[in-house]
Amino acid sequence: MSPMFKLAFSTVCCPEWTLRRVAQATLESNFEGVELRTFGGGSSHLPCDPALTAPARTLDYFQDDGVEIAGLAASSRFDAPITPPVVGWIIGDFEKEVREAKRHIDLAESLGAGYVRVFAFEPCPGERASKASDRIVKRLKLLCDHARNRGVRIALENGGGYPRAAQLAEMIDAVSSPLLGASYSIAVGAEAGDEPGEALRTLGDCLLVARLKDVKRGVPCIPGDGDVPCADFVRELGARRGKGWLVFEWDKLWMPHLAEPDVALHETADRLSGWLHRDRAAGRMAVGAGA
Repeated sequence: MSPMFKLAFSTVCCPEWTLRRVAQATLESNFEGVELRTFGGGSSHLPCDPALTAPARTLDYFQDDGVEIAGLAASSRFDAPITPPVVGWIIGDFEKEVREAKRHIDLAESLGAGYVRVFAFEPCPGERASKASDRIVKRLKLLCDHARNRGVRIALENGGGYPRAAQLAEMIDAVSSPLLGASYSIAVGAEAGDEPGEALRTLGDCLLVARLKDVKRGVPCIPGDGDVPCADFVRELGARRGKGWLVFEWDKLWMPHLAEPDVALHETADRLSGWLHRDRAAGRMAVGAGA
């Protein structure tokens, strides 16, 4: 992999861990950073939700161990309809979703995290896709205005009505802000028909986060054991130039029966290292043979 892309894991994999335990596990692994999942203040989903702890204490945990907080992953989406349809633009609360996302950006800034992951999500039933996209784009522009001068970028993830890389790139182009980039999940994209190499070429330099998850018959599994072209995706990512994070997801938060996070993280880190190191070694051998 290009040294500019670094490896992290999402804390959806460890729903019972504290922030201290997350920092220690990152330090003990081959992962270079961690993506902290947040549901906002008052949530009870995760003990390691950074919104539940004073930023100074969170920084103590991670900085003491030399662990980088890659970014925050939030559930924010910007597709809520305007009601009533016409005067709602005047009397409605158009910015409700934006205000929530602004709080995530402020938290990310206080933690030195590089990005906040958000979603677009989908048109309303019977609605033209272009109408929904216009509404989403307006809200994303407001969010980008808030992120200016805060050292935080917005990573828009594929999903819902926008599962493919081309759809993600089109929306990012419409917002036209250097603060908005892509968080691309190969599991979502591949299910919609994307091919790894073409998806990465489509996103180009706007890719901030490459998201890795594998599934077999609908159940998450270690990357390489399922139906998602994870190895191809990682190798294609390693062959390109760029800067960002490759984030591993293990959905134990929603599927408690999955293997424990220590096991999943260890097996995944070893496998990713194998894919990457073999490819690097092969590349060096090819260069040496041609000298």
